[in-house]
Amino acid sequence: MINEPNLQVRVRRIPDGIPKVNDLEIVAGAVVRPGPGELLAKTIYLVVDPYVRSRLSGRHFDRQPQPGDLMLGRTVSQVIESRVDGVAAGDIVCIESGMQQYAVVDGSDVIPIDPTVAPLSTALGILGMPGLTAWSGLCVLDPILPGETLLVTAASGAVGSMAGQIAKLSGARAIGLAGSDEKCAWARDVAGFDACLNYKTSDWSAELARLCPDGVSVYFDNAGGDILNTVVKNHLAMYGRVLICGLIAQYNLKDAPPGPNLGPVVSRRAQIKGLVVYDFEDRRADFLREAIPWFQAGKLHYKEELHDGIETAPAVFSRLMSGQNFGKTILRVADDPTVKG
Repeated sequence: MINEPNLQVRVRRIPDGIPKVNDLEIVAGAVVRPGPGELLAKTIYLVVDPYVRSRLSGRHFDRQPQPGDLMLGRTVSQVIESRVDGVAAGDIVCIESGMQQYAVVDGSDVIPIDPTVAPLSTALGILGMPGLTAWSGLCVLDPILPGETLLVTAASGAVGSMAGQIAKLSGARAIGLAGSDEKCAWARDVAGFDACLNYKTSDWSAELARLCPDGVSVYFDNAGGDILNTVVKNHLAMYGRVLICGLIAQYNLKDAPPGPNLGPVVSRRAQIKGLVVYDFEDRRADFLREAIPWFQAGKLHYKEELHDGIETAPAVFSRLMSGQNFGKTILRVADDPTVKG
C-alpha cells in the first residue's frame, strides 16, 4: 500500500472567461487498491488540453464537470498494481486518469506504450491523441493529395504541426497560422512548413491571398471564430474542404459566436466536415505503423512546453487558455523511468 497522499486537481468553480488559478484547487486524496479488471498507476506525464475548457463551459458533447469533480486529463503512467490480464506492474501505459498523481482505472481503457520507440511524452502529443487526430483527418476522413495546399491553425501545436508535416510527407504544401513570430519561425524552420503567418500582427489574410491565389485546398481548423469566417469567405479553392477539429477561439466565451456565411461554400462547391478523433480509435494501430517510422527517420518534429509538479496545474491551465503556451503543454508529475541521470 502506498502511504502518501494522492494530490488531485479538482474543479473549485466553473471559470468565467479565461480560467483563473483559483478556479481549480489541489486536494489530497487517498491512494486506493484496484479491483478486478482494474489497475493502479502512478502518473509520470500529464497533458493539459484546451478541449477541457470546452467541457467546463458545457459546450462539449460529453458531460459538463461540476465543482468538486476531478479535472480531466490523459496521462502516461507506470503500473503499480494490476488485476488486468496482459498488464503487469512496471508497464508504461496511456490512460484517462484525470489530473492526479495516482489513479485506478478500468483495464479496458488502457493503451500500452513501448518505451523504446520514442520519448514517453510523445504518447501525449505527436504519437498520441493529437497525432492521431491530424492523421485521421488528412489520411482517412479526407486524404490530402500531392500538389494540394493545406492551411492549418495552431501550427506549432501538436495537432497543427502534425497536420502540416503529414501534408508535406504527402507531397502537398503546408501553410500555417500561429500567434507569434517565434511559433511561426518554428513551424517553418523546424517542422518544415512552406510558410507560417502570425495572425496577431500581420495582415495574414492579404498575405495568404498572395501565397495562394487559387485558394487553399484543405483548411484544417483548430480555432474557429474570426479566422474560420475569413477563410470560408475569402480563401477556399474550388472544391475545397474544411475539416473542423477544434474551436479554441470560443472556449473561454460564455456564448458561442455566430458562424460563417455559408454562401461561399456553395459558390466554391466546398465541403465542411467535423473531425472527432474518438471515431478513429480503431485506427490507432494503423496510425502508429505509419507515424513511428516517420518519427524514427527524423521526419516528424514536435514542440513541448514542460512544467514540473501536479501543484502547477491550475496556473498552467490558466496560462494555456490565455494563449501563452508554445507547443504541447505537459506536466511532469514524477520522474521518467526511461530517462537516465
